This record gives sequence, C-alpha cells and structure tokens, in this order.
Amino acid sequence: MRTILTISCLTLAVACGSTPPPAPAPVAAPEPAPAPEAEPAPAEPTAEELKKQADDAAARAKLEKLEVDAKAERDRWTDEMRAAVKKLSETAHPNAQVGLSRALKSAHRLPGHAERDKARRPLETMKFLGLRPTMTVMEVGGGDGWYTEILAPVVAKGGKLIVTALDPAGPETAPGTFYGRRFKHYIDKSEELSGKVEVVIVDPKDLQLGHAGEVDLAFAFREMHNWHRRGRRVPHNLAQVFAALKPGGTFGVVQHRAAAGSNPDDTAEKGYLPEAWVIEQAQAVGFVLSGKSEINANKLDTKDHPEGVWTLPPILRLGDKDRDKYVAIGESDRMTLKFSKPKKK
Repeated sequence: MRTILTISCLTLAVACGSTPPPAPAPVAAPEPAPAPEAEPAPAEPTAEELKKQADDAAARAKLEKLEVDAKAERDRWTDEMRAAVKKLSETAHPNAQVGLSRALKSAHRLPGHAERDKARRPLETMKFLGLRPTMTVMEVGGGDGWYTEILAPVVAKGGKLIVTALDPAGPETAPGTFYGRRFKHYIDKSEELSGKVEVVIVDPKDLQLGHAGEVDLAFAFREMHNWHRRGRRVPHNLAQVFAALKPGGTFGVVQHRAAAGSNPDDTAEKGYLPEAWVIEQAQAVGFVLSGKSEINANKLDTKDHPEGVWTLPPILRLGDKDRDKYVAIGESDRMTLKFSKPKKK
C-alpha cells in the first residue's frame, strides 16, 4: 500500500518556486514625552508691595464703611427735618449773624459737628470775614461739609454757595476718591439743604476754580498745609482764588499755625504753617492783608505732637494713647487772616 504525502505551497513555498513575504517591520516604541519644566516659585512681595496691598485694602474698607454711614445719615432725615431745612433755606435772613445762629441750632447738622463749634467759632469767624446773606461765597475744600451745612441755608435765598470737591469717580484705592464720595453723599442726601450749592470738581494737582471775578468771599480753612506738602501748590492755588474774586473781594484763611520762623517745608508735613510765610505767599499774588484775629488761637497747642496736628481732636490719631492729654489740649492753634483783592483804580 502506498502512502501519498502532499505538501502545499502554503506550507513549503520554496517547493512551489515563489519568494516568501517579507516580515513586518518592527514598530518603534514612542519616545517618552519630555518632563514639564518646573515653574519658578513666585517671588516674595517686597515691602513696598505689601504696604500697597495693605493700603489698597484699607481704602476699600473705608469706602464700604462710607456707604453704610451715608445710608444711616439719609435715614436720619425725617420729613419734619426736611421741611425745617427747606423753610430755613427759603428764608431771607436779615444778616449773617441771624442766619448763622439759626443754622447752627438746626437738627440737620451732622451728628458731632456741633461739638466743634466751641473750637472753630464759626459765628465769630464769619463775622470777622464780613459774610452777608446776599454774597456769592466760595468754599475752597468742602471737607465733610462742616461749613457747607451752616452756610448753604444762609445764602440760599439771596446769594450763592460754590464748593470745591474731589472727584468721586476716581480709582477706589485713590485717597481723593473717598473724600470726593463723602462730599457727594453729603450733597445728594438733601435737595432742601444743598439744592442751590454749586459743586466744582477739582484736581488737587492743578486747581482750577473758574468763576473769574464773580466771588465776593472765598475762604480756605485748614487747607494750605496740604497745598504746600503735596506739590508746593500754594502760589498757584492762591492765584486761582485771587482770579475768582471780584475787585474788593475777601479771602479768608484759617490755618494751623507753626512756630514763628520755622521752615514750612518741615512744618507742613505736621499740618502747620508759619503765619508770616502764609501772609508773604498771599501778598506775592496780589492780596492785601486787611485783618488778623486770634479768635481761633489755642495757647495749649505745643505743635510738637507725634502725629502732627492729627494727634489732636477731632482726629486723635493715637487712639486711646494719651487721649485725655490731647482732648484737654483741644483743637490746634490757628491763625485767622483776612485778605482783600484790591479794587480797580
């Protein structure tokens, strides 16, 4: 019996006379991705950066508190108060003394403001400057409205009050923005009180008052040290006031008073200026000194406090430290000066 062995071409390609298929090329293994570079550690903030962060946070906190305080003040204004202020503003006061006396007693004044009357003597100061209810008055620097609230109703009927203020729409962390918003809240809370007040928004780096030759009485109270310490702006600012006044108009100054003969570059940083220097600066732009008064003097002020004039009331920057001592001293020693713009010949 025969055994037949069949070898297929698939099994033995050589026997069939054909070339075997090439072997598949080996697949290269993927190269490993490079390791990501480590990010450098952030640099530690500098002392200046840390201070700016703290200052910015404090500025925002002040604005937040301002909004709370402003709402509380608006809520304080009852219908009865609004009616009383409306009547006060619509009254033709026979003279400044009567008008101011009425305003000083009014309940519309910010809480705490009346406590400063004894130190600031608004009735005597305005009498010294010659205020009349029919005047156009310019307040250079409205602050928190201390003088605005008593002058606005006095001149509303027969005169006019113009007040300068800083921009309330500035950057939130800019110091001036707080003061601008504070005054705007003050003005906006009562049409009855401030409806006739003209607010002029100014740049402290380039004061522009306008109203050339329109103003009877201008005044800057506790302002000039800032003019000097922030850019040496006293000559420019005085020239602006001089231009705004009518010939024969009056410019009043109440200023924290440094020791005679001291350097204003040094004392301005503490809030004080030498009286003789202030007079010289005003005379240099054309003003004539027409009066001096000691109604705002304080002999207890030694002018050498650790935080300058802000150590004293009403700021009391040291808080509870030596509080009784500084309360006993009271507000600063202040010069009270009256200048005139010469009449045209």
